[in-house]
Amino acid sequence: MTAEAATLLSVQPCGEIIAADHVLRELLAQSYRNPLWAAAYLINGGCSDDAFDYFRGWLIMQGQGVFERVLTDPDSLADLPVIRAAAPDGVIDCEAALTISWNAHLRATGEQLPDDAFTTECPDLDSDWGFDFGDQVEMRRRLPRLAALYLS
Repeated sequence: MTAEAATLLSVQPCGEIIAADHVLRELLAQSYRNPLWAAAYLINGGCSDDAFDYFRGWLIMQGQGVFERVLTDPDSLADLPVIRAAAPDGVIDCEAALTISWNAHLRATGEQLPDDAFTTECPDLDSDWGFDFGDQVEMRRRLPRLAALYLS
């Protein structure tokens, strides 16, 4: 799916490819939230910085409705069939989603995206969620439906 998206995007003008990358970076910044990171930690059995990027890449690929719902309520991930099917040992991510515009630009121009294409900064994380995500009691309290799927 990501290869096809890169192919479709590569036939657009370079400005559109760069604009698509900006949209991706904005969505990554919007989703840089501790409650979502906690959910990714549960689902994937841990979650490094890079793994959180790949998880958010997957989330973006689920579409606007799912993306917005999950940002509002990360525990609603428990409603998604793919999340339920992956429990308790699956890994949910999509690193390739993060390279769609990169690959499209490379295919269209033979060059990498310009250095100034990467200007989005992530917000500060919510300190109210600054607890150890390995704390099962706290995870069960804050993300009860996901915890029911992923914690034994």
